Amino acid sequence: MINALSPLDGRYLTKTEAIRPFFSEKALIRARLQVEIEWFLALSSHPDIKECKRVAAGDKKKLRSILERFNTKSAEEIKRIEKQTNHDVKAVEYFLKSKMKKIPGCKKSLEFVHFALTSEDVNNLAYGIMIHGALKEVIKPELKSLISKLSGLSKRWGKIEMLSLTHGQPATPTTVGKELAVFVERLERQQTWLNEFKMQGKFGGAVGNYSAHKAGYPKVKWEAFGKKFMRSLGVDPMTNTTQINPHDDVAELSHIMCQIDTILIDFSRDVWMYISRGVFGQKIIKGEVGSSTMPHKVNPIDFENAEGNLGLANALFQHFAEKLPISRLQRDLTDSTVQRSIGSAFGYYLIAIASLKKGIGKLELNKKVIRKELDDHPEVRAEAIQIVLRKYGVEGAYEKLKKLTRGEKVTHKTINEFVKELKIPEIEKRRLVR
Repeated sequence: MINALSPLDGRYLTKTEAIRPFFSEKALIRARLQVEIEWFLALSSHPDIKECKRVAAGDKKKLRSILERFNTKSAEEIKRIEKQTNHDVKAVEYFLKSKMKKIPGCKKSLEFVHFALTSEDVNNLAYGIMIHGALKEVIKPELKSLISKLSGLSKRWGKIEMLSLTHGQPATPTTVGKELAVFVERLERQQTWLNEFKMQGKFGGAVGNYSAHKAGYPKVKWEAFGKKFMRSLGVDPMTNTTQINPHDDVAELSHIMCQIDTILIDFSRDVWMYISRGVFGQKIIKGEVGSSTMPHKVNPIDFENAEGNLGLANALFQHFAEKLPISRLQRDLTDSTVQRSIGSAFGYYLIAIASLKKGIGKLELNKKVIRKELDDHPEVRAEAIQIVLRKYGVEGAYEKLKKLTRGEKVTHKTINEFVKELKIPEIEKRRLVR
């Protein structure tokens, strides 16, 4: 840990544990193995592929148990094979064949392991399995949890009035709850897109046209068979591809994640400024130090940490969105290189979410500061007053309030006296006087 090159595997190791089962090298190897096993079983069950012997129920269980028993030792064994093959997917094939030799109902059909496949057939479905699992088990639940916490604060502080700022200047009164609700609504919209997102898959062989498949078994309806197989793994099948999945799905997901992260950066900065203004305080944690030299400091480090890590996540997601859909002709290998960092992007995202949840949990509302800000800026009443004047047809309503307040030092008394002289119903005057 102390020698880790990346903070994901060092300083933030505990905060990224939830994502490791989905995006580690071990996870990728396991997902590849899953694709190879299920493809073999699919072939064995096809009535027109007689040479691949049907696997009995007991042997199916044994075959799938290879995946169930898969552990770090299994992954290390495959990596040792890879040193000889210099090919990661071929190493999985050889590993699986070695295990299947011990299964009576499988050993006569070993050559149907990785039958008619290109490595990308295996890899793109493996990433589909990994990303689908991570979204379901970690990414979506964490976002939901954060939205729930924000929504709770929004409701709790829903009626607490505060001073709003536009262009950094006093604008008009708002409520704390409403300002938090803005972020809740924005995040919920992206949550909807995220919930609707599905990974896509290709399975058409070397250039996506099932040519090798048809050479072996021309009568098999490979396109339909391949689509059925992809759906069984939880991905939406693509009809027309090159050798590779064009990765439009990962690009779409990256855009969604970028927008979520951008909203959260916006939130982090706003809260940072609220803390700076004293609108929010932070609970004191016993033993914590704010500054190495200034003993009084209680810094908004959780929101700063979140902003930084969200920026790192977005840098990767943006690159995925721009790079992965581009491949020279029928394929090049740049996508394979880039895909290996997908887990890192989600790792930075998770670190940020953890920091935000921690920071939100420490927030305290400083009602005295909020009240004082409103009291110190009576000019923000001007908008509401001029709207009432317009209602009753008072000529030059805006200009009257502009003359009274713009760039002028006014008090509540000044404004109240102005209101009392207005030619509007008394009930309206009483409503406007503070």
